Amino acid sequence: MRVGYTTIFQGGGDPADDQRVYTDELRLCDLAEPLGFEMLWGVEHHFTSYTMCPDPVQFLSYMAGRTKDILLGSGAVILPWHDPVRVAEQVTMLDLMSGGRFIFGMGRGLGRIEFEGLRVPMDESRARFVESAEIVMRALETGVLEADGQYYQIPRRDLRPQPTKSFRDRIYAAAVSPESVRIMADVGAGILINPQKDWQEVSEDMRTYRQQFRELKGTEAPAPMVTGWVCCDEDPVKAKDMAQEYIGAYYESVMSHYELGGRHFANTQGYEYYRNLASYIQNKGSSKVVDNFIELQIYGTPDECYERIVDIRSKVGNDGFNAVCSFSGMTHEMAEANMRLFAEKVMPRVKQLPAVDFAELEAAGAQS
Repeated sequence: MRVGYTTIFQGGGDPADDQRVYTDELRLCDLAEPLGFEMLWGVEHHFTSYTMCPDPVQFLSYMAGRTKDILLGSGAVILPWHDPVRVAEQVTMLDLMSGGRFIFGMGRGLGRIEFEGLRVPMDESRARFVESAEIVMRALETGVLEADGQYYQIPRRDLRPQPTKSFRDRIYAAAVSPESVRIMADVGAGILINPQKDWQEVSEDMRTYRQQFRELKGTEAPAPMVTGWVCCDEDPVKAKDMAQEYIGAYYESVMSHYELGGRHFANTQGYEYYRNLASYIQNKGSSKVVDNFIELQIYGTPDECYERIVDIRSKVGNDGFNAVCSFSGMTHEMAEANMRLFAEKVMPRVKQLPAVDFAELEAAGAQS
């Protein structure tokens, strides 16, 4: 299994602290390749301290010049917020500058504050995503930009510089809801799983995705990649306390940024899953949702962290795991210790995990 490191640049309440956040996070990113991580991922978010990386391609271009071999992944570029011409150009340029190391991850977005601030109707995210994804993916394979769609009309133009290496096996899309999973099968992308619901539910989503991918594309779907929030310590009590404090605080920031308990989902097209989640939070309160999120993540001693990753793999069949080791106001020293312990005592064992047999995975799912 491939193992990556994901940085999210999570800030706090004081904007004066943003420079320190960037300094500390970039120091951790500089450690990723020397510690043996095979991938480095950046995310895209706007307008709040939830994660302060509005341009993952710019961030990864910076890291391309500071690294040699590590793969560089966007997790993800939110297509409805961008001109697909510019996305295709930026992706190609980064891939050429990095020597073909870029993994292109894309998404359709969820935060109302971001859609409104970027002046894109949230109701249109599904259709915009599909249309834009088709334009970008076709351009990356053919070197030609062209479209006559509902949202994007692009006269035929050459993509220059020309892509020199196929992205066919290097395109992923972030998906949580069943609606998004089906869309990603339609566009032929692999899945980036950001855990927010029971792993058995995710397993069922992946089974549907693989079936739809076969029907639409005539081939097997790529194995997904999983991102997990890590609290690793030799002391199991300390690790659990870290998880309760830091992973719990992270999910509280998720609920705040995305307004997960908000009533706006009831009137927003394409977000049916979040409509149900909002109703659940309104009726049950947020504490149970936070507790559930913590249990989906990777915390404990190195052995316990490894076992959690193996258990996830047995359910969803991922061939990659991306660790988030710095979040929710951890000190730099704590985040670095967390990252180093994971890299030293968990990552080597995870890398040795063999490829998943999807026939066995499907059979196991049918029996459960």
